[in-house]
Amino acid sequence: MTHVRAVILATLAVLLAGDSAWAQATAVPEKAWSFSASAATYILPDEPNYVLPTFSADCGWLHLEGRFNYEDRDTGSAWFGYNFSVGETVTLEITPMIGAVFGNTNGVAPGYKGSLTWRMLQLYSETEFVINPGDSDNNFLYTWSELEVAPVDWCRFGLVVQRTKAYQTEFDIQRGFFAGVSYKGLDVTAYVFNPDADRPTVVVTVGVGF
Repeated sequence: MTHVRAVILATLAVLLAGDSAWAQATAVPEKAWSFSASAATYILPDEPNYVLPTFSADCGWLHLEGRFNYEDRDTGSAWFGYNFSVGETVTLEITPMIGAVFGNTNGVAPGYKGSLTWRMLQLYSETEFVINPGDSDNNFLYTWSELEVAPVDWCRFGLVVQRTKAYQTEFDIQRGFFAGVSYKGLDVTAYVFNPDADRPTVVVTVGVGF
């Protein structure tokens, strides 16, 4: 229950805050719609490979997102979120979200995605807790976090951790490293999880923003 309380309370705190810690924060200014799409190919050592596509749309404070194969195989999720941005030299961007999960896994999921940036350093994290109303044993905390260095605009590298049940692994928390390049809105990143295992997991992500 510790994970449940932590994620739910953190999400509610951000959504309801106004006169407290978020009093000095302002919602992202209104602007035209922006879109992003990505496809992550999971190359697994002991299971069939699969692709995890995501699509998101943002307009000012509004964030909409769809995912497939994220929480489980043959499972989709639809998300609604609120964009916040705080700071200039050190910038915090965070989007508390609520999602509906359907398919092989069903439930409701409070969560967030956000980043903390200072110069060439960035900490990025996305976390959700899937609550299955009919079977609490299938509740699960998912997380993906990156600590990156971007010495130039088109190149980044760093460390990554994730926790997922979309595929089986001997590690509860998987960890590894990554490197990525970008060009005119196109981003390609390669991740290696569990590099000390006999057969590591490799993830190759291709994303585009428009």
